[in-house]
Amino acid sequence: MTLVAPTDLHADTELDARGLNCPLPLLKAKQALNGMGSGEVLYISATDAGSWRDFQRFAELSGHDLLHADTLDDEFHYWLRKS
Repeated sequence: MTLVAPTDLHADTELDARGLNCPLPLLKAKQALNGMGSGEVLYISATDAGSWRDFQRFAELSGHDLLHADTLDDEFHYWLRKS
């Protein structure tokens, strides 16, 4: 995982997956990434605690870069760069 400070990140596409339960946040992110170009960044906000594990593993398996992941007020935030 490449870690980048969130202030240095610019999202090309944003996905609001708050209120969606597993596996929907990951499925919606995969759909969004399919429509993006290589090198573009997807920002995802989610409330499903399982997404923490899911997005880290997805990045490992898919080859996309998980640039940053954090939590704030029971929300999970991810920045993925499409490979």
